[in-house]
Amino acid sequence: MAQSMRQGYSGLQILLHWVIALLVLFQLVFGESMGAVGRAIERGETPDPTEQSLASAHYWVGIAILVLVMLRLILRAVQGAPAPIGNGAQLLIAKLIHGVFYLLLIAAPVTGLLAIYVNEEIGEVHEVAKPLFIAFIVIHALGAFLHHFKLKDATLRRMLVPK
Repeated sequence: MAQSMRQGYSGLQILLHWVIALLVLFQLVFGESMGAVGRAIERGETPDPTEQSLASAHYWVGIAILVLVMLRLILRAVQGAPAPIGNGAQLLIAKLIHGVFYLLLIAAPVTGLLAIYVNEEIGEVHEVAKPLFIAFIVIHALGAFLHHFKLKDATLRRMLVPK
């Protein structure tokens, strides 16, 4: 389906957006456990059980994010997406922000897995994702609120109500 033909996102697209958002939030809050467990192991200590559980959750949530993002991209290709709302500069900024988000949503889990299975130094690249995610989440939310409260268009509503 062509992007311009859709009036809004499907229920599944909206669900995936918010589930991925919550999983990313979990990763941002509890992701430091991976480092704590790694440092404990390097020192020859037994990792704290809570940290170990959170580190394990971080691993599996990262894989879940990667799978769900792939599903979201497939759905977008099959179902399409509504045409963006805004002028030239707004559209360019929105496209850039969304492109960076997708890049981060794929690169963060991939670099995390590469750090575990290929070379732990890749973990330094993986750690750059956290401040980038925080910055882009703030920008994304501010943009959504700008559209909703100042521009009074349907941008935010399209990610809340399926069409």
